[in-house]
Amino acid sequence: MLKQRIITAVLLLCILVPAVLSSNPLFFVAVSGILVCAAAWEWTRLSGFSGPTALIAGLGFGALCAGLWVSGFVFVSLAWLWLGVGAAWVLLAAWLLRSGFGRWLLVPRVVRLAGGLVALCAAWLALVQARTIGVNFLFSLLALVWVADIAAYFSGRLLGGRFIARRLAPRISPGKTWEGVIGAFVVVMALGFFWRSFEATQGLESQSLYGRLGTVSPWFLALSVVFLTTMSVVGDLLESLFKRAAGVKDSSGLLPGHGGVLDRIDALLPVLPLAMLLCSR
Repeated sequence: MLKQRIITAVLLLCILVPAVLSSNPLFFVAVSGILVCAAAWEWTRLSGFSGPTALIAGLGFGALCAGLWVSGFVFVSLAWLWLGVGAAWVLLAAWLLRSGFGRWLLVPRVVRLAGGLVALCAAWLALVQARTIGVNFLFSLLALVWVADIAAYFSGRLLGGRFIARRLAPRISPGKTWEGVIGAFVVVMALGFFWRSFEATQGLESQSLYGRLGTVSPWFLALSVVFLTTMSVVGDLLESLFKRAAGVKDSSGLLPGHGGVLDRIDALLPVLPLAMLLCSR
């Protein structure tokens, strides 16, 4: 399993890194579009649809992304979208993490499907706009989620249950601990202030997510980092809840050793639009 995970991760990096660094934005748009199309196919299946319906949804989502790119919609101000989708993520998390996946199953399948596709579309638009801002900005945004995930994992393994007996969300993801979340807050906070400080010494102020947030005030940067880290954990927990509701372990088997695309991007889905909202001043 570990060997599979490593091979898959290396192959993905060999595709994603050149796409991000490419001077031709179409390369990044195409690669990210293919990934979210696969995620749309997975989400359709998690929503209770299968076979041709899931395939049509994935292909239709790809056509939608292509249309948004060709029409130039990806370049207009979308603060209203970031606000609406971000608020929906916060409210959904507050409702479902308290109520459990039983309540989620009471929502009609079509509503579940539509809501997930809107969230995926918003995340893709935010991703493309982040890339148009700059590579530094995009990597700093992705780093927040990646570092939060890694820090939570190792903090949870080393300290989980030693100080806080109750698990974070035992009915949804029994392995997650409060110590892991606290570890993520600490490490991501350090990352944010270090990145901003390094930028300032290099004369690159405001080119990263942390630089932009820090231009308001250090307190705004700190609170934003805590909020975005919290939402990255929420994205992970909600996807676990959705999978439990569907009775599956992984969103699919598209990425050997990792599960599906949704299993890799779940934490990014709420963070991307919310980060763009915080920076859209």
